[in-house]
Amino acid sequence: MKVVLDTNVVVSGLMTPAGPCSQVVDFVVGGRLQVCVDARVLTEYEAVLRRPELPFLPGQPDDFLDYIYSFGEPVTPAPLSVILPHADDRPFLEVAHEAGAILVTGNLRDFPKHARAGVTVLSPREFLDLLARSL
Repeated sequence: MKVVLDTNVVVSGLMTPAGPCSQVVDFVVGGRLQVCVDARVLTEYEAVLRRPELPFLPGQPDDFLDYIYSFGEPVTPAPLSVILPHADDRPFLEVAHEAGAILVTGNLRDFPKHARAGVTVLSPREFLDLLARSL
């Protein structure tokens, strides 16, 4: 199954080892899910995961980024003509749209239903529920 992870899911997944975000990240790095990315998504992951104020375990951001660079599916999306509350969320929606992937985010309100361009957008808990039903 293809997914696009909003940065907030990655950060929470790395910082909170027992939560739904962590389970989603574990499924990605365990090879059970194919994460899709483009250069803009990778740039945001890099910028956020390198913030010194975030309390990651030593090497944790590097391990995640190394995995994504090695095994992430690169996508070259076409621009979408949708208006989102935050323009910097557009790359995630565009990648998901192009890849036919599910967008997993902790901020559903950042992707209003009318602006999703047919992309399935789920919270980490909703995504895990979907995954459990599909097994």
